Formats: sequence, C-alpha cells, structure tokens
Amino acid sequence: MKVFSGLDEFVAAQGSELGPTEWMEVTQDRVNLFADATDDHQWIHVDPDKAAGGPFGGTIAHGLLTLSLLPHFTHQMYRVDNIAMAINYGYNKVRFITPVRVGAKIRARAQVS
Repeated sequence: MKVFSGLDEFVAAQGSELGPTEWMEVTQDRVNLFADATDDHQWIHVDPDKAAGGPFGGTIAHGLLTLSLLPHFTHQMYRVDNIAMAINYGYNKVRFITPVRVGAKIRARAQVS
C-alpha cells in the first residue's frame, strides 16, 4: 500500500501506478447477497442451473457488484494521511465490457490522474 503524507503529495504523484491489489474470488454467495441488497435477481446472476445454458456458461456478477468492490480495493492500494475525510466523488466513463463469472478472481490497479 502506498501512503501519501497529505493531499499535496497525492497530487504530486499524478501519473504514478497504484496496485495491483490482492486477488478476490467472486463467489455465488456474494452475488446472491448483492442481488438481495439491490432486488436484482435476474437469473443470469442467481440461477446457476439456468445460467449454465446461457450465453456465459454460468452465473455472472452484477456489473454494479464489481464496481462496488472498488472501495475495498482502493483501501489496499493507497491511503492519504493528514486529511479530515475522503468521499467518493464518482467514476468517469464506467463500462462493464467483460462479464465476471462466478468463481473468477479479480483485483484492481489504478493510476493517479
């Protein structure tokens, strides 16, 4: 994990790479819990039997589940000390171009920009 002593040091690191993080397996239990939390129970996410015959050969994670794991990964990549608080400002140009199959392992890397 990269530790920045303050916001000025973080800004000065523009262009530097952060990560990669540890791998995380996307389990069916996690997908099911996310489906319950969001009331998105589409079969491609929660019905392994039906999804086995679907376009991906099994269940896949919700794109928003994958996105929601970014704070977890961010805490592994860096920390900025000597600040009062941090908030999530958002993500630019988010697209879900590759399905994440249940059982896959994912991790993150980032660039300070």
